[in-house]
Amino acid sequence: MKYLLLILLVFNIGYSQQALANKTKGKPFHIPRSLVTELIDPISKRSYPLFIKLPKSYAKNMNKKYPVIYLTDANYAFQLVSGATRYPMNANKMEEAIIVGISYAIGSKHDSSRVRDYTPTLSKAWKQHTGGAQQHMEFIENIVFEYISKNYRTDIHNRTFIGNSLGGLFGTYMLLTKPKLFKNYILGSPSYWFDNQAIFRLEAASSQKSANINANVFISIGERETKNLESLYEMVNDAERFYKKMLNWQQPNLRAKMLIISQANHQTAFPTTAIQGLHWILGK
Repeated sequence: MKYLLLILLVFNIGYSQQALANKTKGKPFHIPRSLVTELIDPISKRSYPLFIKLPKSYAKNMNKKYPVIYLTDANYAFQLVSGATRYPMNANKMEEAIIVGISYAIGSKHDSSRVRDYTPTLSKAWKQHTGGAQQHMEFIENIVFEYISKNYRTDIHNRTFIGNSLGGLFGTYMLLTKPKLFKNYILGSPSYWFDNQAIFRLEAASSQKSANINANVFISIGERETKNLESLYEMVNDAERFYKKMLNWQQPNLRAKMLIISQANHQTAFPTTAIQGLHWILGK
């Protein structure tokens, strides 16, 4: 009788799993507690999708305000950061946070939206329009922040920015021009080579670096992002150069960390950048 019950139990489990598989077959995967909305930049009239994910405890802790993680390149970064943070947040090893991914302008072709929005200067070397970083920063500050703060319980003093490649360049631009916009900056494989290293000219001229900067800045890059290995540019040297410049600002409330990821290149470094940066900032 004991063995018969065991056989029936195994059969029922197998049957239930097969029934569940048949029921869900062909349905798209949905990230739990997430949604997509659209916001319009009132200056450019361009519409940007916003990917939003709420923490697991959000519905239960009605009096709690949560940090917010803002991502560029949402089509790629949102699902990656959502998946990578799920375990440490649920295991109480990382502070729970709302995740907000800012995607590309609707109707933009190829990478035209990110090239325009994430670059700080006009460059004649590019066929695409560049130099829209200032406007995109204002869109994030005036439209995105307002929407998120109005509709969700957020800690407005604990915002984290994550950007990779041109997104890392964009984050650096905001750090140099309006550092109080975010409390934390995670800058992955930043494209400091853009426009003949215009970001270093901006750093030299910036008055913000002498102001009181209260921020945590995490710069990360793959060790193979050099000309000797897999890159067209000396991105490791550029990242180290900017990191050293930050230290020379001698800001007592500026905390900085540099990570060179072993064996990683420009295509593979970002997942490690994101999770290690968030662990450094929000880890418990």
